[in-house]
Amino acid sequence: MIDLYTWSTPNGRKVSIMLEECALPYTAHAINIGKDEQFKPDFLKISPNNRIPAIVDRDTGLSLFESGAILMYLAEKTGKFWPSAAEAHWQTMQWLMWQMGGVGPMLGQVHHFVKYNQGKAPYAEERYLKEAHRLYGVLDRRLAQVEYLAGEYSIADMATWPWISRFEWQTVDLNQYPNVLRWYKAIAARPAVQRGYHVPVPQPGIPMPG
Repeated sequence: MIDLYTWSTPNGRKVSIMLEECALPYTAHAINIGKDEQFKPDFLKISPNNRIPAIVDRDTGLSLFESGAILMYLAEKTGKFWPSAAEAHWQTMQWLMWQMGGVGPMLGQVHHFVKYNQGKAPYAEERYLKEAHRLYGVLDRRLAQVEYLAGEYSIADMATWPWISRFEWQTVDLNQYPNVLRWYKAIAARPAVQRGYHVPVPQPGIPMPG
């Protein structure tokens, strides 16, 4: 049994989707970041960086924070969604790190400046929107060559997809990126993704481009 401490954000959804894909039993504990619950002492014992998601594996007693580390741990625990063959293994790692170092931080800045603070910092809006479109371009070119980021569906896709699911927040038209659109819809149709998307708080639905 896994205890998942999470909220309805892209980083949180990475792990709930992985847990659903692996059919691992888990209990979700909502950490409402809008109410600063991530700063409570009990949560800080598990996640000293006061960020969701975090897990505790009751089988081993191990606790982990940082979504990328959790995905790798669960992939190793189950033997799923992270190929062992060297080339595919490192392709998966490469694209997972691309998400962790680029997609998440940069699109997060778009959310901050464009969605929540529009008009306050025009330079920042321009800078981060430009970087968002650069990243979408990288993703689109990659997905013109392969079905999924590392060839087969993997933790790299589970890490990246939840951030792309906020394309409306990023003012990005997915129709401009046809390969991303194909990939996005294919992943959105997966039953495990549909279940994981609604953890811990049910949502109106997965956003779909017009």
